Amino acid sequence: MALTYTDLVQVDLGKLGSAVADWKKTVDGLKKAAESAVQGMQAKADRARWAGVNATVTREFIGKTAKEIGDLHAEANSIYQVLDDGHTELVALQKQLKQAVDGDAAGLGVRVEDNGDGTVRCFFPHVRGDTDERTQEQLDSLQALESRINQILAHAAEIDSSVARALEKSHGNDAHDAGHAAYESLNDAESERAVELARKGHKMTDAELRELNELLRYNSAEKDGEFATQFYQGLGGPEKALQFYADMSIDGTDPDATKTRLAAVQDLQKVMGYTLANATDPDHAHHVPDSWAAEFRRLGTKPIGWEAGQMNKPYGYQVLGGLLRYGNYDPRFLTPIAEHVTQLHKKDPYFFLSNKPGGWPDSYGFNPSGGLGSGNDPLNSVLEALGHSPEASEKFFTQPPTAYNEDGTVKKDGKPGFDSYLDLFTDKDFEWTIDTNDNNVLIDEDKTKKALTFGPEALGHALESATTGRPYDSDDTGDAIKHTEARAGLVRDIVDKFGEHPELIRHNENGDIDEESGPLYALRGSLGDITGEYMGDFQRAMYQEGDGSDLLPTFGEAANLDSGHAARFLGEVGQDPDAYATITTAQQAYTANVVDHVINGESHSTASLDGRVGAAVAPGAAIAGVMSDARAHAIYEYHTASDKEYNEAAADKQKWVDRILGMGIEKVGERVPIAGTALGWASEDIQDSIMKSIEKDTTTEAQAEAGQNYTEGRNAAIGSAEKAVDHALVNNQAINPDTAEDLRRAARVQAGVSHSDGAQWKSESSGS
Repeated sequence: MALTYTDLVQVDLGKLGSAVADWKKTVDGLKKAAESAVQGMQAKADRARWAGVNATVTREFIGKTAKEIGDLHAEANSIYQVLDDGHTELVALQKQLKQAVDGDAAGLGVRVEDNGDGTVRCFFPHVRGDTDERTQEQLDSLQALESRINQILAHAAEIDSSVARALEKSHGNDAHDAGHAAYESLNDAESERAVELARKGHKMTDAELRELNELLRYNSAEKDGEFATQFYQGLGGPEKALQFYADMSIDGTDPDATKTRLAAVQDLQKVMGYTLANATDPDHAHHVPDSWAAEFRRLGTKPIGWEAGQMNKPYGYQVLGGLLRYGNYDPRFLTPIAEHVTQLHKKDPYFFLSNKPGGWPDSYGFNPSGGLGSGNDPLNSVLEALGHSPEASEKFFTQPPTAYNEDGTVKKDGKPGFDSYLDLFTDKDFEWTIDTNDNNVLIDEDKTKKALTFGPEALGHALESATTGRPYDSDDTGDAIKHTEARAGLVRDIVDKFGEHPELIRHNENGDIDEESGPLYALRGSLGDITGEYMGDFQRAMYQEGDGSDLLPTFGEAANLDSGHAARFLGEVGQDPDAYATITTAQQAYTANVVDHVINGESHSTASLDGRVGAAVAPGAAIAGVMSDARAHAIYEYHTASDKEYNEAAADKQKWVDRILGMGIEKVGERVPIAGTALGWASEDIQDSIMKSIEKDTTTEAQAEAGQNYTEGRNAAIGSAEKAVDHALVNNQAINPDTAEDLRRAARVQAGVSHSDGAQWKSESSGS
């Protein structure tokens, strides 16, 4: 019977706590008895001079009695340890559940209903006179709450069943014989069960695979790495781990597999990846031997088989790649693997694809999740791994490459043949592969184009991770991380690279224009995120603001971008709707912060306030001009997007408003409305302003033909600048209405001029 919501909410865990305390007393008492038995009667029996029957029967009886007392102590200690850990975890989960219900659900006006099967349903109760209409934000919050509560319940159920199983094994169900399974923690019991299930391989039932996934999910992130290490060592080492995962992934992705099985194997890929990341972190108290990394590299180019007589065997890196796609890996483990795989790809891009299973569905293979390829090419996999592992990706892109032999050992005094991995991946001769199982992919032009974007998109994720210091798909509400010198330097290299060679990321679907799409245009979404993160640096570059500018602060170390490169870079990146929306959102949020500081912050400047406000809005307006022109080019020249796509892309960019405003809090202090308790209000208000601005930034076909690509965009930029002044004036009663209007006018005028500057820079730099 499943542990239900009602069970967890209502259970008195204080009684379990009392039982734990009683077992502790029992353990202490039996410990003394066991020590006394060994040091007393056992020791005396061993020293005695026995004769006759006593030499066998009595002496043996004393030995068995001493051992049984010791076994009783071991059994009692095992029961105590398991109960103690289970009680601690259930108390924490019960607290989380009550907070979710009494706090979050109550705050949303949501009710929680027990489904009776270990899950709940959350809903908005009908209130008389209410229309029952809910915003998307409310619906999303409800769904997130329901999911969180169900995860808490699932975790509690896993603890409950693990404790019950461990107690049964500890007791052994034999009233006349103590001393069976002995555990020093609940972790021991859980890892033992996980290994027991894994050893069944594809013979696991769906229910058993689901149980294994739950054990891995709720224990893979433990800070000391104990469970993760015990699980992977229990599998038998790197090769055994690869064999197990290969067996399960092929079983679950087989065309005859059920949807339930496929979903469970997709889940296994993720939780095994998270667990491997934890087990291979050398800084954890428990971790697999450091030699595992070298062994994985050795196995990378070796065939891995898991069945007797198996003919078609994948290479180790194809199997390992499926696991590496999930988890934040330590650089000492991941970076050498990523370097080795990349160098193997450089030497022979088709080495790993030579044994791909052509003619099978794309879901078949070692990347059941299906994102960015079938998993045949491990280069895509390690780039995704770097995208989730910021420290590893920063080292990968900013430190000199290390040359590796084919067996994964370091090549003594060897040279990799390139200066940096950024240089390698952006080389016009670098060959990206088509990672799909379809035999006829080359016949289907659209499918070929799509497959060729998988690697570049994964590269974008890796660069995003390296430059921001967090996984590319991390929690939207996570704070920004200070830019280090290495990260900022990498951003400068990226902007220089694509500023000098924008054709690498150009996307053109208009056959009437003789400009081919570049190989890396799928990067642009990530490049937009990098731009948003470094908005202060890009605004500085617009009018060559000096290093250490107080007007346009950077978040950590400055990137010191080249002005011309930055303009050309923005012009190409902004042609992607998602990147455009990110950049526009970050730009307007950052400008709101800057204007607020000019109007409300302390300053010893003798320049006029309206002049300083104009200077504050100018860089952002110039970027808006570049974006307007880029948008028009994408729609009317290159035919790669529509106004609808640009507007829709803007809908989920709230995170950038919060992040940019958060970056400015240390500068503006606790002043409202930009910082402090009113941050939420300011964020929503600014996002609403941004959405309206983006919707206005349109160009008709007739305007495009007449060369008036940015008329409406210019008006939108003017309105945005004026709105930034309005935000800053909300709590400043010292500025009279006439002065306030002068400030708005100064912002409008300068925004119009600078928007025109930006649009002209983009057009001139692209030769149009």
